[in-house]
Amino acid sequence: MISLSRPYRYKLPPWARRCIFIAERVTLPILIFQFIRTILYVTMFDLILLGILIGVLITFYMKWI
Repeated sequence: MISLSRPYRYKLPPWARRCIFIAERVTLPILIFQFIRTILYVTMFDLILLGILIGVLITFYMKWI
């Protein structure tokens, strides 16, 4: 299957590509921290934030962004 996001990513300006690459690298450590925080102090905000971070990590992993 041909992915349209990969060619699009490299057509962005250099500063936007750099922001995407930094966000890819930072998402997993923040997700791990949030998962541990959610286990210790369960609140609705933590669960929503954890779900959003999991969604962002999946989109980066699947190269949708």
